[in-house]
Amino acid sequence: MKILTLSLAFLFLILTTQAQNQSKVFDSKTLQSNILKMERKYSIYLPEGYESSELTYPVLYLLHPAGPSNTIPNQQSWCYYGGLKQYLDKAIESGEITPMIVVTPDANFETKRISYWNDPEGDFNFEDFFFEEFIPYIEKNYRCRTERDSRALAGASLGGAAVVQYIQHQPEKFSVACALAGAVRKYDYDYLRKRYPNVSERKLMDWYKPYDVFAYYENLPDDTESSIRLYISCGDDDHLSPNNVMLHTVLKRKNINHEFRIQNGAHDWSYWRSVTPEFIKYISDSFCK
Repeated sequence: MKILTLSLAFLFLILTTQAQNQSKVFDSKTLQSNILKMERKYSIYLPEGYESSELTYPVLYLLHPAGPSNTIPNQQSWCYYGGLKQYLDKAIESGEITPMIVVTPDANFETKRISYWNDPEGDFNFEDFFFEEFIPYIEKNYRCRTERDSRALAGASLGGAAVVQYIQHQPEKFSVACALAGAVRKYDYDYLRKRYPNVSERKLMDWYKPYDVFAYYENLPDDTESSIRLYISCGDDDHLSPNNVMLHTVLKRKNINHEFRIQNGAHDWSYWRSVTPEFIKYISDSFCK
């Protein structure tokens, strides 16, 4: 009987250790935002061994696309639709990529706001929240490497547009950025008027200037050196492919180093899943080892 008890205890210890070593996704974590004056949800992927070690890890901030969240919460979309955990587990185990933490904040598109931006009316400043509250919160509460070379940014669709905009606003924060089918566009008064009918044309123009990536890069001196590794990808059947080709053309004309891919696919999760191994490998190779 004593031998059986010891055997069961030993088995329990093994199973507990294995459970602690496994990767985990917490998909409905929350933090209170003083800037947004509301609670924000986020998901976080912790790699195998996180709970059983004291190691620190590089971090990928992965932004979700706009879309309905009546079935799957926004912050869960990369794992649910994108198969993110399965890919990360396999690639980390094989040594293809370095172990990393991956975080996705909920940008709350059910409010009908363009939520990655600071609101022109000043009542929903998501970009301020992201840089002033969210990143510091993640780095305080998880074992993250906090140097620039261990911080990456990626996203799809509207999240991809935010990637390109954020790195021009705060280039000192990230060493690598990947924009998938980024919803980038030049200033379009009619487009913005539909979303902000109560904001004057002059105010809309002034507000959008920091988000016009085309104007930003066009106004840079030729041969401007960029310290950020930039990867841009879009499907050939994506309605946003002309805009992404246009961005690539501007970057190339200015001799700004970047990687650009047009591959078979549309504006959907099927395409974003297909390029996940490539863009995450690109990020992993950029992290300081």
